[in-house]
Amino acid sequence: MTADSIADASAASGTEVGYPNGHLGHLKPEEQEALESFKTNLAEKGYYKPGPPASHDDQTLLRYLRARRWNVVDAFKQFKETEDWRKANDLNVLYDTIDLEAYEASRRLYPQWTGRRDRRGIPLYLFEIRHLDSKTVSAYEKAAETNPSKAVTDGQTSPKLLRLFALYENLTRFAQPLCTELPDRPHATTTPITLSTNIVDVSGVSLRQFWNLKSHMQAASQLATAHYPETLDRIFIIGAPYFFSTVWGWIKRWFDPITVSKIFILGPSEVKATLEEFIDPKNIPKQYGGELDFTWGDQPKTDPYIKETVKWENGLKDFPEGPKYWRPTADGTRMECVAVGSEGGKQRMLSVGTLERVCNVKKVDGDALAEGVKGLSVGDAEKNEIVETGKEATVPTVSA
Repeated sequence: MTADSIADASAASGTEVGYPNGHLGHLKPEEQEALESFKTNLAEKGYYKPGPPASHDDQTLLRYLRARRWNVVDAFKQFKETEDWRKANDLNVLYDTIDLEAYEASRRLYPQWTGRRDRRGIPLYLFEIRHLDSKTVSAYEKAAETNPSKAVTDGQTSPKLLRLFALYENLTRFAQPLCTELPDRPHATTTPITLSTNIVDVSGVSLRQFWNLKSHMQAASQLATAHYPETLDRIFIIGAPYFFSTVWGWIKRWFDPITVSKIFILGPSEVKATLEEFIDPKNIPKQYGGELDFTWGDQPKTDPYIKETVKWENGLKDFPEGPKYWRPTADGTRMECVAVGSEGGKQRMLSVGTLERVCNVKKVDGDALAEGVKGLSVGDAEKNEIVETGKEATVPTVSA
């Protein structure tokens, strides 16, 4: 699929350009009705509490409805399977307590947030597959045999993949909420960001390397599709070798048709023009014709606008390494970023900074919010210790 296929692919997915259609603030009457029916269905079966605050926000529920083409029964099945999987693998505890070195080892292998966004305000990720050679993957998988967190799992999901899903948690709990509360984007006050834009560089990868990675990438892709639906938007594949049509035959079977319709294989002459259509040149890495000095493995090069917008705390001027998440302050007017994980066996819960809430599509009672975040106040900044391991899992997000 080339850049010229964008209009055809969009039509195939049932929308003009995808986002923001089917997202909050842009729901058709029948889609709004499906959302309400979905919540009722989930509540009756014990998978949703309306609150306030609600146990799951509307933008999260909508991801499952979009993934299942607004079929409430199918969406419930996928949502239930995900919730059961998260509970069985202690996902919240994994993210809260994962060793920072283990987290960084995973981050350096998989799609990395550049610290920038596309023209719609969606976080921009880069994935350079050539770094996943057999030696590197083998060393990573051996290291992953050791549990890097306090999570207790059912043993059904491979430990090497669970580390990967700490990165998906970072996408949904850090990068997307951050981008949601930035006012310099279309639909900022009505439509939360629940997607990511991805540049996937497959240059320098041999057919043998693709083959060696096939089972690993297939397992990761299928679990991500099952448990993190509708978190991918545009995926631009760059540097495809002559044999990529063979590889594409495998890959497209790992995803649902909607996701496949968002994947664009760009020829060399299409890269710069197509990326600039979706991304400001200052946010495109230099190796793809842009201006951003971002090299694979770098920490995110945080957008200067983001740095100016965040009210930093504890002497910080940028986001620290490792897992982080955003949560509403007790009065509901701001979002607070908290850095978690552990270093040398010592857990952290460090307040990083706050953002004024911009995307308030439904106001929440301040007393209810205060009750929701009780027990999660940040401890002594000098001690930098987590208050209660895994308690974030019990904190409902603000319904939007």
